[in-house]
Amino acid sequence: MKPRLNQRLQFSLAYLLVAATVLLVLQAWLQAPRTVEIPMSRFLDLVRSDKIEKVALTERQIQGIAKPDALPAGPTGASDRLRQWLNQSAELRVFTVTRIPGVEEAPLVAELERHKIEFTGRIESTFVRDLVFGWIIPLGVMIAIWMVLMRRVGGGPTQALSFGRSKHKIFDRKELKTTFGDVAGVDEAKAELVEIVDFLKNPRKYQRLGGRIPKGVLLVGTPGTGKTLLARAVAGEADVPFFTLSGSEFVEMFVGVGAARVRDLFEQAKDKAPCIIFIDELDAIGKSRAGSTGFIGGHDEREQTLNQLLAEMDGFDSSKGVIIMAATNRPEVLDQALLRPGRFDRQVVVDKPDLRGREAILRLHARAVVLAPGIDLGVIAARTPGFAGADLANIVNEAALLAARKEKNAVEMSDFEEAIDRVVAGLEKKSRVLSEKERDIVAHHEMGHALVATSVPHADPVHKVTIIPRGVAALGMTYQLPTEERFLMTRSELEDRIAVLLGGRVAEELVYGEVSTGAHNDLERATELARLMVTKYGMSERVGLATYGERSSLFLKGSGIGGEREYSEATARTIDEEVRALLERTHDRVRGMLTTKKAVLVSAAQELKRTETLEGERLRRALAGESMTEGAR
Repeated sequence: MKPRLNQRLQFSLAYLLVAATVLLVLQAWLQAPRTVEIPMSRFLDLVRSDKIEKVALTERQIQGIAKPDALPAGPTGASDRLRQWLNQSAELRVFTVTRIPGVEEAPLVAELERHKIEFTGRIESTFVRDLVFGWIIPLGVMIAIWMVLMRRVGGGPTQALSFGRSKHKIFDRKELKTTFGDVAGVDEAKAELVEIVDFLKNPRKYQRLGGRIPKGVLLVGTPGTGKTLLARAVAGEADVPFFTLSGSEFVEMFVGVGAARVRDLFEQAKDKAPCIIFIDELDAIGKSRAGSTGFIGGHDEREQTLNQLLAEMDGFDSSKGVIIMAATNRPEVLDQALLRPGRFDRQVVVDKPDLRGREAILRLHARAVVLAPGIDLGVIAARTPGFAGADLANIVNEAALLAARKEKNAVEMSDFEEAIDRVVAGLEKKSRVLSEKERDIVAHHEMGHALVATSVPHADPVHKVTIIPRGVAALGMTYQLPTEERFLMTRSELEDRIAVLLGGRVAEELVYGEVSTGAHNDLERATELARLMVTKYGMSERVGLATYGERSSLFLKGSGIGGEREYSEATARTIDEEVRALLERTHDRVRGMLTTKKAVLVSAAQELKRTETLEGERLRRALAGESMTEGAR
């Protein structure tokens, strides 16, 4: 690090030297007094007219200061006015006179004495005074202000000006305590990365047979799946330094800064080899360059940074022990040059955990939490399908906070249940008071969902029903508990799922003879699922086996902007008709189910309205139409 410190010191000294020089020249120019050359005859006239303040006599020259308005001002420009504003002595005109050889000095001295003009035999020097008050003091103030500002901006007098320095964080071997034991639910991804760890520990094992470890490893997965944690675990297992930064930290408003930071990052990494460079959110600098050529030009700051990254990845040898890891949740927008062999030539998918993975993650995070006896993390894992590792960590933390708020000695199952409800549906809205009619509608709506879920053969069991408002718009919720992980769904299973979504709307129709706005989210999800069945899954006989969607151009790919529709108006009409027919058939089917169970629907809704939440045995009895006795309560 000594050469780098020397570079910083040289840069600082050069900066201060240039600033001092500029200040010196500027002040000398602004504060230099105006000097006028006048003839001897004019000088004698001024003496006789008492318009001289002071003179200095030398053998060859007379220098003096005339009274205001004694000499003609002449043309003045902006620089003269600025000098006069900065220098109050500019009102006294300074003049010089060249002595005439052979003229005796005694008569001139007598003339000066007669008019009482102060005179001396030498010209007074103001160099020291001007140097101290005009240059040294302002320069010292400027340096002091500069140092204070630089420390505030960048933590040091040189750091803020080093725009080309990488903003990475580096963790050495002592600071990295994360290992594969701290990562759960991504067993396949860990197995893929074991080879990287082994190479960093035993590089000769792979080089012996001429093998070459991949230069770059790209971690692909949805947000919260643990990509950054997995990268830190690789560095911790390999016991090597870990360079980490976000892709957005490369890019600044100044063109070329990002490229300089890439060069600086790789230079430091080579000095620390073996090590791992981890770039989070790679898509911030690695987006495809194909769509940028149609605008002002593709050579913006982001593109130059990407070009430099590609060049650096080509220019270093992975046998030296520098491994590049990156993470993104949008691999489809990355430039193809990044993904070719020799750069990020290995992609590791970090997917959301399955049931066993979620349970393992919960156990991992629950190690730091005091759990009450009888806590079943398997039930919590079953209640959280589709949750990522970060979501599960949040649930454990929320449960601990809720238990502490209630002054409990341990976290109970009810705390986990409430934490899941908070994450899924939002905070409980105690301030949102529903009218009696609204509570009645919501109770029948939610029990309609629950009754249909118990009536169709392929629906997940109902775990809890509540009419407590949560979040922004949820006035009630029906929670289903999957019994197993599902990766494929049949047509009948999808139709049953649509039936459960329509159960609340149909319940309102049967009980009140009219509908409310409470089913808008259910209808949206049901329509989306029905359209997928028709256009993507090939489950419509009229539409056939072809899939239909929007064709995205190269520019629109990954941008979130809809592309051109790739089918005709006639096909679009057929798709709309099939989606509507599927929804209407399912609606009629659900109406038939609930018509036969209308009495159960009404009684269960009244019980839900009374207790606000039904779960467990009480929910089972309510859905079975059994009467609620005091003992059951």
